[in-house]
Amino acid sequence: MRSWYGVFLVVGMSVASCHSQQGIPETGQPMTPAERMAVEESVRGFMARVSQEVTTEGPTAWSKEFENGPNFFMASEGKLAFASGEAAAKAIPELPKIIKKIALRWENDLRVDVLAPSLAVVGTTYQEVRESPDGDELTENGYFTGLAEQQGGEWRFRDVHWSVVPPEPKKP
Repeated sequence: MRSWYGVFLVVGMSVASCHSQQGIPETGQPMTPAERMAVEESVRGFMARVSQEVTTEGPTAWSKEFENGPNFFMASEGKLAFASGEAAAKAIPELPKIIKKIALRWENDLRVDVLAPSLAVVGTTYQEVRESPDGDELTENGYFTGLAEQQGGEWRFRDVHWSVVPPEPKKP
């Protein structure tokens, strides 16, 4: 029994040593506080741009914000909405059929957890007001989390999750 414990310990330590430490870029050097702050500010700018573009350009603006490869996925309300960037890219052009306009606002509680120079986790409450082609309006409040990745100097979401605050039950 003790020999298995030793094997698991050695394997576990080997696996752990293969993973980089938080905030250590490819060079193996820890990020300085200034570098971390610069990445955080860049991600905050990305988040502001996403909100602005989706609000001004409509639902098809999401196509610029998601990674388009197989790594991307989006979940919402406990269900996988898009299994890949390709699936999202196919669905997004159809959104104007059900969503005429979107007003997306991130709230003031945006959290940015810098993992590496080109990788950060974001989380924030949001409000989204959607208008259908028929003029019906739906306001949704919830919480958004995502993994933002920078490639070629541009930030995109690699993974995202939306959860919606359920409406208050109607009183009898």
